[in-house]
Amino acid sequence: MFNRWTLLRVALTSVLLVIAVRVAVMYAPSDTLTLVPVQIASPTIAESTGDMMVYPLANFDVQGHRGARGLKPENTLPAFEIALDLEVDTLELDLHLSADDVVVVWHDPAIDSNKCHLDPSHAAPTAPDPEDRSVSASALMIRQLTFDQLQEYRCDRNPDPTLFPDQDSDPTALAGDRYQIISLDQLFQFVAEYTISGQKSTSQRQNAASVKFNIETKRQPNNPAAIGDDFDGAAPGLFERQIVSLVQARNLTNRVTVQSFDHRSLWAIRQITQQIRLAALISEPTSVDELAALGSSILSPRSTLVTPTLLAQAHARGLKVIPWTVNDPEEMQRLITMGVDGLITDRPDLLLALEKK
Repeated sequence: MFNRWTLLRVALTSVLLVIAVRVAVMYAPSDTLTLVPVQIASPTIAESTGDMMVYPLANFDVQGHRGARGLKPENTLPAFEIALDLEVDTLELDLHLSADDVVVVWHDPAIDSNKCHLDPSHAAPTAPDPEDRSVSASALMIRQLTFDQLQEYRCDRNPDPTLFPDQDSDPTALAGDRYQIISLDQLFQFVAEYTISGQKSTSQRQNAASVKFNIETKRQPNNPAAIGDDFDGAAPGLFERQIVSLVQARNLTNRVTVQSFDHRSLWAIRQITQQIRLAALISEPTSVDELAALGSSILSPRSTLVTPTLLAQAHARGLKVIPWTVNDPEEMQRLITMGVDGLITDRPDLLLALEKK
């Protein structure tokens, strides 16, 4: 979706140039003609030309981080709807496991009062109140709460208005005012419903029908209770088995990537299926060769780690490089010019706007 018109312009220019050269050869005097080799910039190499950016790849991957966290509260249906409205290539999201083994879409291991509060529409909630200081931290762990209890929270708060000044919790056309924690399967269903909604444009519906999902397993090597299943560090745990089962049931294996900072979770997914792509998240320098050898097809580094050398190493091993989390347009352009394959951003609107400059 990203760069289609720019790539078309590059291709058309190349064709016209070839025609012009052939015409020159045909009509120029043979004794005076000197042909000078012309280097045509490859559309796989980003170049900045004044105010216009020639993007690196026709399939540059614009990923909406936690939906579109800069515009709507993270990992909620309204955030994913806004990302779909913008026509991102990929919805990026986080996964945890509830007390009754439901795979849920949420980033933090516990309910945080900076993001969530008990929904006043529930007359007699059974879930603990995150604003009650007498409630223990362990009682608010996602793994300690059933899916029904998680539905009693309304997660419509902006945890950092300075960082996300444009975030609001207004209703959206399809999701409305649904700011509850959702299950992974509910997200899949919502996207399916979006594809047939008369409230969306043809272009938006078509994009949603092929949108990809980059789902992060929130395992923590130093905090196994965050997921709290039967994972032994090697064999797939209940968490990985549930994720793969949900993806396969929806026939989405070709549209899903599983990413994680805990790379053991990735290798566990690989034991279950070869069909789901794997993305290794890193926050410090790591061996690219090792990640590629173990089955990763995407390297997702902290954006500050990206260098031409890292890009060359990753691309030489067949790995795409998709950094996180980039919200500044100048930094977006710098990384695109360097040759990254995509970006994870809280502000997909700003990233997509670069195409129109």
